[in-house]
Amino acid sequence: MAADVERIDVSHARTETVQGRALLVCSYEDDAKCRKGRLEGSIPFARFASMAQTLPKNREIIFYCA
Repeated sequence: MAADVERIDVSHARTETVQGRALLVCSYEDDAKCRKGRLEGSIPFARFASMAQTLPKNREIIFYCA
């Protein structure tokens, strides 16, 4: 399964997020872990999960682990 994950560099993630083409999501389900390693412009996994059904299908989602 890990082979199916596309890895991108930090500058690409930042550009896509800042320009509104991607959503940056902390992949930890534990809110405390997300707060500890939060990146600017990111949202916690719980928030992503609650809004996932309403996101446009063409919206890029970038998950990260801090």
